[in-house]
Amino acid sequence: MTFKQVCKISNNQVIITLPPDFSNKKLVTVLIDDLVDTKNQKLEQLKEALNDPLFLADVKEVHNDFDSIDYENL
Repeated sequence: MTFKQVCKISNNQVIITLPPDFSNKKLVTVLIDDLVDTKNQKLEQLKEALNDPLFLADVKEVHNDFDSIDYENL
């Protein structure tokens, strides 16, 4: 059985309350994944990119490259 739970970290510790299905189990595998933090960090970087002149220049350049072909007939 697989059980997934997002937990808060307190004093560098995680406490997990297992569901009743695990009551007779003697061993479980715990996987620590910081994906939640990584996703939030990426979203913050995207927000910062909105004010990054180099990023905005790159976006404008790509937009200009495709501007000329947007109206071509297929």
